[in-house]
Amino acid sequence: MSRSAHVTSGPYAPPAPARTLTAVSADGARLHVEVHGPEDAPPVVLAHGWTCSTAFWAAQIRDLAADHRVIAYDQRGHGRSPANPACTTEALADDLEAVLAQTLKPGEKALVVGHSMGGMTVMAAAERPRFREHAAAVLLCSTGSSRLVAEARVVPLRAGRVRTWITGRVLGSRAPLGPVTPVARSILKYATMGAGSSPHMVEACARIVHACPRAARHAWSAVLAALDLDHGVRRLSAPTAVLHGASDRLTPPVHARSLVAALPHCVGLTELPGVGHMTPVEAPEPVTARIRELVGTYVTGAVPEHGSTPAQIKEGA
Repeated sequence: MSRSAHVTSGPYAPPAPARTLTAVSADGARLHVEVHGPEDAPPVVLAHGWTCSTAFWAAQIRDLAADHRVIAYDQRGHGRSPANPACTTEALADDLEAVLAQTLKPGEKALVVGHSMGGMTVMAAAERPRFREHAAAVLLCSTGSSRLVAEARVVPLRAGRVRTWITGRVLGSRAPLGPVTPVARSILKYATMGAGSSPHMVEACARIVHACPRAARHAWSAVLAALDLDHGVRRLSAPTAVLHGASDRLTPPVHARSLVAALPHCVGLTELPGVGHMTPVEAPEPVTARIRELVGTYVTGAVPEHGSTPAQIKEGA
């Protein structure tokens, strides 16, 4: 990832990791992995979404690394992980298992957090032995398990075949994104962020998204367009919390509600008013606070669990 792939100052500038390593997936794909924070601290594993990178989690890493071991990795073809022709949900699950094997001791438990395609990675890995060995709990941020193109609202038309067709062409475009210009920032903000997102948030997201290689962006768009991981949701047995932005156009709230209804062990729904798809960047404090709460409840046992009935929580950005 080049220096221009992310902002270099402010809260969204990626902090330097304590160490980096390479995890090798089942098909030989090499994955860039970063470890932040004390080695003996409770672990949190972060899986980013489509067109993003480890830089997307900068705000969470900066806060959590003080007293957590934060493990973040670049999905194949993103950030510093080289492209690989195998772009499938099975490959995503393989990659997550490889990262867990490389960074956690046998039987060690962690909170696994997935944003967007990262959440889909978790769903794809739901029945994998290594995932079940290590996942004490899960946080799914701004994600869905199927019908992504049909439900997306990035094209301002009434739901139906025409909107779905146009949305598919927009999200699956092979066109280069080009430099980050005022127009590019406006388009990205409309499609992926809430109207109240500040300029420095938009800049941070635009730098990351525009740095994603065009080939990887297009290849993974096809996977997402055909996504059907409903079975993975039903088999995700770890305690799982769901968090989403109420103004999300890419994965609208209907997805969050479907996840809550299908999860075997849902432990709460957090809705962030006025927030779009880029929840970790748009609402860093609520997202980080939810991570800390889940680690305390399910990894360290420091926070008592108050039952597993899904709760609707509305918080400000």
